Amino acid sequence: MYNLSMKFLFIITLLILSLSAKEFTNTLQYESSPYLLSHKNNPVNWMPWGDKAFLRAKRENKAIFLSIGYSTCHWCHVMKEESFSDEALAKLFNKYFICIKVDREEMPHLDTLYQEAYLKIRHHSGGWPLSLFMTPQKEIYYAGTYIPATKQSYSEGLDTLVPKLGKMYQKNSSEFQTTLAAIKKVLEAKVVYEKAEKSDISVDTLSESIKENFDEIYSGFGSGRKFPEASKLSLMMDLADINSDEELADYAYEMLDVMALRGLYDQVEGGFFRYTVDAAWEIPHFEKMLYDQAELIPLYVRAYLKTGKELYKNVVVETIDMLDKHYLEDDLYYSASDADTNHEEGAYFTFSKKELQNTGVKYIENFDDKMHLNIYEDERPANFAKMRRVLLKVRSKKEYPFIDKKINTAWNSMMVEALFSASIIDIRYKNKAQKTLTALSKVMFKDYDLFHQTIIGRVPTQKGLLEDYSFFIGALIAGYEVDYDKKKLDFAEYLLNSANSKFYKKGIWYLSDDDLDIKAGLIDKYYTSPLSKMLQNIINIASLKASFRYEKLGIATLELQEDALKFKHSDAPALAKAYLMQHLGLTTLKSKKSNLLKHKEEIKKINYPYVLSKEEKYDDYLACTLRLCYAKDKNLKSVIKAINSKRRW
Repeated sequence: MYNLSMKFLFIITLLILSLSAKEFTNTLQYESSPYLLSHKNNPVNWMPWGDKAFLRAKRENKAIFLSIGYSTCHWCHVMKEESFSDEALAKLFNKYFICIKVDREEMPHLDTLYQEAYLKIRHHSGGWPLSLFMTPQKEIYYAGTYIPATKQSYSEGLDTLVPKLGKMYQKNSSEFQTTLAAIKKVLEAKVVYEKAEKSDISVDTLSESIKENFDEIYSGFGSGRKFPEASKLSLMMDLADINSDEELADYAYEMLDVMALRGLYDQVEGGFFRYTVDAAWEIPHFEKMLYDQAELIPLYVRAYLKTGKELYKNVVVETIDMLDKHYLEDDLYYSASDADTNHEEGAYFTFSKKELQNTGVKYIENFDDKMHLNIYEDERPANFAKMRRVLLKVRSKKEYPFIDKKINTAWNSMMVEALFSASIIDIRYKNKAQKTLTALSKVMFKDYDLFHQTIIGRVPTQKGLLEDYSFFIGALIAGYEVDYDKKKLDFAEYLLNSANSKFYKKGIWYLSDDDLDIKAGLIDKYYTSPLSKMLQNIINIASLKASFRYEKLGIATLELQEDALKFKHSDAPALAKAYLMQHLGLTTLKSKKSNLLKHKEEIKKINYPYVLSKEEKYDDYLACTLRLCYAKDKNLKSVIKAINSKRRW
């Protein structure tokens, strides 16, 4: 009887506690972004970016707290748990600020704007979460990234910073106005590049710039943490081919090897992590992003065709298999997967000593008290397949990290291009690429407009950005070179003209077609610059469509970026690639479809990197620039020889 009474009392207590527990909701509950939805129950009164938030701030005489992040960002999770879920801190935020939460993958153009602002204010690059305090007129007066809840050795805590910054705005003192004016002056200052002669951009100067930035000890770029930097690696491979530069070619293959064998690559299931926290490529930040896979696959395809090295082919196959297993639904690809499982970084991807007992796999501790598998030899060991099966079995008992199920048009387009590229290895990938292209067109192209992102089952509402048009056009061009379906080329031309009308205004390209007026930049950040990709598309379509109008558009765009390129050199690799395509000359190889399909592997192995293939009614093979054909022969080898000699022009 006593035990029964105690149990009853315990149950009643739990019910009372559960009923008295506060449940919070905010306006993010009406959003579709997984990242925004993950904050819908925070006690912070979050609002999405939009006029309503700024009008409310003006009406209530409150400043704006803008927080930009994304759903697979580790430090975004930390800030959410320790700060945005804390009721005491939430009261301070709600008292002094209108709080706006932005998914940087949903609004990459807005993220670009504020990351550049942070760079100018702080004199070093930012990251995520990005934390900005500003007036309702969008004037920034404090910029940070991750800010701890309470004071730490490296930063003031939010518990004191939030009320201080809130009161600062409300008091509107002369000191505050001075701060606003000083930051405004910094943000409005124009970037002036050093004057340089046209000869300052060349194959030789770009090659020298790449070599200066290359880490000869560990391979890769920079001396700190390592990112794959696919755009720069692609430019390196171009330059090596153009100049027959064996040193650059060796650097490229070394980098491809080390990325495939060390910690950046998931040796068990395939696919690349976002970056490594160390210079030696050993320990990654365990996020997997669709765009990294999509931009690296074509480089490994290219390297495989050049060298025949099985490792490169295996990386392509394994990476696509991994994406199909975890990311694919209805022929479309999700955006990313998290680094954490149940708040533990790398839990799914690493192995404990206990997990590896009696498996035959040697345990080497290198990540806290666990092991992240690296291969320290120059190739996979003989027992790799067996070891992989064992580790897959161990992993099968673990929970896979959170997956952001947004369907992003730009990133899916990159993946379509990657699959078309991989079709030279396995024809099945051509069919996969076509299925994804068809699904993407059906979901994201409506009423003659592209849309940016959605969740499967929802009608997209956000209009396409420059990046969506840039990468979709790239995918269509890549598809045309595989099957010579003229509809793809015509669709690419339609989207180019549509992008031109939406994003190109008075000689300047913008990231979006709205009132934000954010100019497109040339730096390849986490993936290729949309502007540089669009430039490559323009040059390609000018050649494929024999259009001087498109050539003129490409030249006009390049001229505006030339001073910046002279200053940046290989630090703007996709722009440098577009410059070389235009100034060295893009070659279009023309012949009838059956000829091109029959010799597609030989065509892909041409050393001169700026070659397109186009179906024409010729039995012969012709190599042509926009203005002339410089080789014609029934023997493809003779024409390829002429094309390859062009690389020394």
